[in-house]
Amino acid sequence: MRELVKVSGKKALAAFVDFPHELYAGDVNYVPELFIAQRDLLTPGKHPFYEHSEIQLFLLYDEGKIVGRIAAINNNNHNKVYESKDGFFGFFDCINDATVAKELFEAAQDWLKQKGLTKVLGPVNFSTNEVCGLLIEGFDGPPVAMMPYNAKYYLPLLEQIGFQKNVDLRAYRYTAGNYSERSVKLLDRIEERLMRNDIILRKINMKKFKEECNAVREVYNKAWDKNLGFVPMTDKEFDYTANDLKLILDPEFCILAEQHGKIVGFALAIPDINQILIKIKRGRLFPTGLIKLLANKKKIDGIRILLLGVVDGYRKMGIEACLYGRIIKHFKAKNMKYAEASWTLDHNDLINKPIEDIGGKLYRKYRILEKAI
Repeated sequence: MRELVKVSGKKALAAFVDFPHELYAGDVNYVPELFIAQRDLLTPGKHPFYEHSEIQLFLLYDEGKIVGRIAAINNNNHNKVYESKDGFFGFFDCINDATVAKELFEAAQDWLKQKGLTKVLGPVNFSTNEVCGLLIEGFDGPPVAMMPYNAKYYLPLLEQIGFQKNVDLRAYRYTAGNYSERSVKLLDRIEERLMRNDIILRKINMKKFKEECNAVREVYNKAWDKNLGFVPMTDKEFDYTANDLKLILDPEFCILAEQHGKIVGFALAIPDINQILIKIKRGRLFPTGLIKLLANKKKIDGIRILLLGVVDGYRKMGIEACLYGRIIKHFKAKNMKYAEASWTLDHNDLINKPIEDIGGKLYRKYRILEKAI
């Protein structure tokens, strides 16, 4: 007998966070999320998202055992920006059973309908500023930091209940010694040309982290203004994310493009912390997870190029290519084994072409799906 439950209270929330551990038990590519981080993300009052929007979590039980979970998300800021009535689903996981998926989505859709929303998109965990997308190609390894992972059966399952493609997202991979040295060397000439226009590239100043973040936030909110579903982060949301990333940040991989003291572009790559998280059972830092995290942090040999943006008026000058080039140079100097550039929009040639020119190979695809409700 099945029972659908609205998540309420610490015990139910813990069960919601832990369900994927049971679902993917035995899957060598599954990486558990840190329990503390997921708990805070899903707790109103802990994350600044809840200052303007709301979610409802659902668990589906069958004979007392959890068989699926989903979050219905009403992102008011998104709908204000786009003058739309879009709802989102996120944190979706379930067994390979179309009736289970259908029950979960009916519950989510009913909740979204009550909010006056007419369409549902996802998977999106709050917004495209957070983890989003359904893995549809490239199941041959674990995800890198802050990228999603799911079973192959998810796409046909969602299509079976009426979801269609909205847009695809790309992930590119560089491997040590397998990227274009010629293209990287050419970037030195482009950088010299930029300098003649008083545009310089430099690493972030960690001693002025707060001030640097304030400047980068303005670029971030301007540079992504035309991307799929992008919603500018509030100051509190940006600071929340920046403080989390600061814990693992390597300044050599946070590059700023600056003209006359004004930041006009930036790129950020982060260590692939998933190399460690994959070994931390059920995402618990205590009693041994924290030791693993601290002991292995310096052994990480991969990065994810997480963000790259240039404000309007400075695009097509070569800044994008130079930002990537700087990161690849540091990648080589630190003897890293691989780098992933993700994610980019499938049709964004302005970003995709420089990645491919330097030697990035398209190796994974993710999809945002949609359905009228």
